[in-house]
Amino acid sequence: MIEVEKRIEYLRRRLIYLSDIKGEIFGDNLITLRDWLEDIVEKIYELPEKEVNEDLDKIASQISFYEKEADTKLTPLDYVHIVRHPFRMTLKDILENVYDDYVELGGEEENNIDPAVIVARATINRQVGNRIYTHQVMVIGHEKGHGEEFRNGGSAKPWGNEKALRFMKVAETEGIPIHSYIFTPGAYPIEDYPGAAQQIARNLYAMAGLRVPIIAFISEGGSGGAEAIGLADLRIMFSHGYYSVISPEGAAAIEGRVKEGEKVPPELVHFCAEQLKITAKDNLKLGTIDRIIQEPPLGARSDDYEFFKFLKQEVIRATDEVCLSVKTLGALRAYHLKKNGPTDTTKIYVHWRLNDKEIEKLLQKRKLKYKNMAKGFFLDKRSLWRKKIDQVEKNWLRVKTFVSFHIMKRPLRRIQHFLKEVQAEIQIISDHIFSPFVKLKEKILPSKKPSLPVYEMVVEEDTYLGETYVSPLANVDKTISCPNSERYGCYDIWIPDLYGELCGVCPNCGHHFPLEYQWYLNNLFDKNSVREFNSEIASTNPLGYKNFDEKLEKAREKTKRLSAIITFDAKVMGISLVVAMLFSDFRNGTVGAAEGEKFVLACERAKLLRQPFLAYVHGTAGIRIHEGTIGVVQMPKCTVAVREYIEAGGLYIVVYDNNSYAG
Repeated sequence: MIEVEKRIEYLRRRLIYLSDIKGEIFGDNLITLRDWLEDIVEKIYELPEKEVNEDLDKIASQISFYEKEADTKLTPLDYVHIVRHPFRMTLKDILENVYDDYVELGGEEENNIDPAVIVARATINRQVGNRIYTHQVMVIGHEKGHGEEFRNGGSAKPWGNEKALRFMKVAETEGIPIHSYIFTPGAYPIEDYPGAAQQIARNLYAMAGLRVPIIAFISEGGSGGAEAIGLADLRIMFSHGYYSVISPEGAAAIEGRVKEGEKVPPELVHFCAEQLKITAKDNLKLGTIDRIIQEPPLGARSDDYEFFKFLKQEVIRATDEVCLSVKTLGALRAYHLKKNGPTDTTKIYVHWRLNDKEIEKLLQKRKLKYKNMAKGFFLDKRSLWRKKIDQVEKNWLRVKTFVSFHIMKRPLRRIQHFLKEVQAEIQIISDHIFSPFVKLKEKILPSKKPSLPVYEMVVEEDTYLGETYVSPLANVDKTISCPNSERYGCYDIWIPDLYGELCGVCPNCGHHFPLEYQWYLNNLFDKNSVREFNSEIASTNPLGYKNFDEKLEKAREKTKRLSAIITFDAKVMGISLVVAMLFSDFRNGTVGAAEGEKFVLACERAKLLRQPFLAYVHGTAGIRIHEGTIGVVQMPKCTVAVREYIEAGGLYIVVYDNNSYAG
């Protein structure tokens, strides 16, 4: 009878779940099933056990039918409701049912620096023939919990992401793979040290160069919070999860310009969920994930034990796939794995530790993977002839740089170093020979007091005779008050003076008034030194977002530019450098596929020319929500390019002269 009671409770939970997710399409049918089940509960001790089981079989069969029917009618917003449901599987469920053993690191439950992030050293076993092999892995992920408020719904705080990074480095030291599970609506919005944005950037930078395989599994992927542990060699998504730049409610609030305290219209939330392309199938088409794991109808719950068995094989297969892709001897096993899928992982064995040569290959593949992401989602307006010329110029620069630095400068430096060493040795000999004469001279002639060095200030004259840029803001003939006037007693400032000789800075407190990006282009860099490149790369509407093409066209007409970033060569005090400048005039400086591609190309140019690379931020509102996850993946894409540039010896500088938000 205990088994029957357990079965009744299981069916009751399935009915509640079905009603919560898609109950509206079945009308009174679910109520009838619920009443039938409750009637059995009341008469459970009166009816024969065989009859009870037969009735329960009928109810279970009917529920399964409804679940399959509901699964075919899911909307994008329904997937959001599925991952938010308290019955949804969590990371703790996966640790308990997929891995054979695990030890949680960094504290358990509430005794944890951030309960939203769980780190565990786990073991996973596989049987090949009669032999059992044990693999060690580091599991890192978000834990939403089943109604546990202290976990903040899986939203990681900065120190939670820092904990994840710390144990990633432990895994790197031990040479074991990392399995990251993403169950987060986004990072927790707090800027206490080390700062949400800064810590996500640190995680991305470190993951770009981690010398172990990384496999990411996405259930709920919310923007930068997901990317903090999502830069992986293989990105797999659960079929009933979602991966988005922003929640549908957040997008609806922005689209509808909903003020604080107002309710977001439900139809607008549905519209945004559809337009953002947040489902697993959508993301697979966009190329932001590599594969989908099929879940049971209406998604996997915490008691779907058959699914966890399947997931274990998928986890093993995914790790095998990454390791075999870089192993010297692994072609036959890789072919076997690709042909037979996750159900056949018991017939092959793959060692998950990599040697130095394989690690270098792994890192190279990871860099190429992210640098090639979202390649087809921007418009390159260059003609075929212009592309050929640019390619020839790039090849010429590559040859010129190689000759200049590798053939001429390096040998010359070695010769100069050798001559300095010889000179230092000769100096010892000469001092030894002439030291008696120097001492005799000091005894005969009186010593003079050393005179202090005289420094002469060299004032550089501005010899530029051309036109000087004056901000249009300076044409207003009136005064303006400094926002800090009450605190510091600042006087009112005449606008032509403020935006002219004062360069937008209050002379009393130093407050910076905002200026247009053209002013910075004309005043920060040497006169006539700015040479723009890749200006023909244009932002598009990759998701087919309704009415966004018209908004893009307005931005182009307003700014006379094709994207929110300007990339150019310039000089500062005679020093050549490459600059990527985000400016807020074009769609609030938001970043999409075109902006990310131009940034990466500028990074590569700086690396090729061996010049400093300046990322200049003149206001940005973060990732462009109208490009969905195409915009989100620009975060790891640009980070990989920056890391590659820095590792090549480049000097990377970031300057903010205005507000910067989100990505």
